Amino acid sequence: MDFLPTDISKYAESHTSEESSLLNRINRFTYEKMLMPRMLSGHLQGRILSMISKIMRPEKILEIGTFTGYSALCLAEGLAQNGSLVTIDINEELEDTVRAFFEESPIGDKIKFIIGDALKIIPELQGEIDMVFIDADKENYENYYELIFPKLRVGGIIIADNVLWSGKVIEDNRKGDKETEGLRIFNRKIQEDHRVENVLLPVRDGLMIIRKK
Repeated sequence: MDFLPTDISKYAESHTSEESSLLNRINRFTYEKMLMPRMLSGHLQGRILSMISKIMRPEKILEIGTFTGYSALCLAEGLAQNGSLVTIDINEELEDTVRAFFEESPIGDKIKFIIGDALKIIPELQGEIDMVFIDADKENYENYYELIFPKLRVGGIIIADNVLWSGKVIEDNRKGDKETEGLRIFNRKIQEDHRVENVLLPVRDGLMIIRKK
């Protein structure tokens, strides 16, 4: 996941706006308590998500993959005054902890947290979506994209995380690796989809930003 030298990464973070005290606590909690803490978006990526959201001022954001709630709070910072964010996760074990974090935030009332299978929940969502963040099971990225696209407004943005997958997407010896292959299929699909324009940013584990034409 770490493509840049550590000192360069630290320099980039030191010249990036600080995260809030709540986000800092979620960051520390995740690294102290979770088995796979690097799933967290973290400081630099979190500020990128927040910046894009603030530029867009979306009315409705969808997040697929909540984890400990860090990225949802970052994205929600840019919501329009009457905007809302729906975040979906299949892991029931973290529900109480994540809800408590959301309740602490002054924008937590704008977040609707749903536990369940996103593939079943997304078709039931009503209304146009302005912005989407995908950070869930990698083999289903293509399926999430197909479900989301008809609901995404023209000019809307999809951001997909982990699209470089620690460099595995360019390795030839990853046959049988469903997550790597799922990301390759997704990346190729986006590149060939003439309905969108896209840019793959080599930030942390790779962010694919997709805009619907």
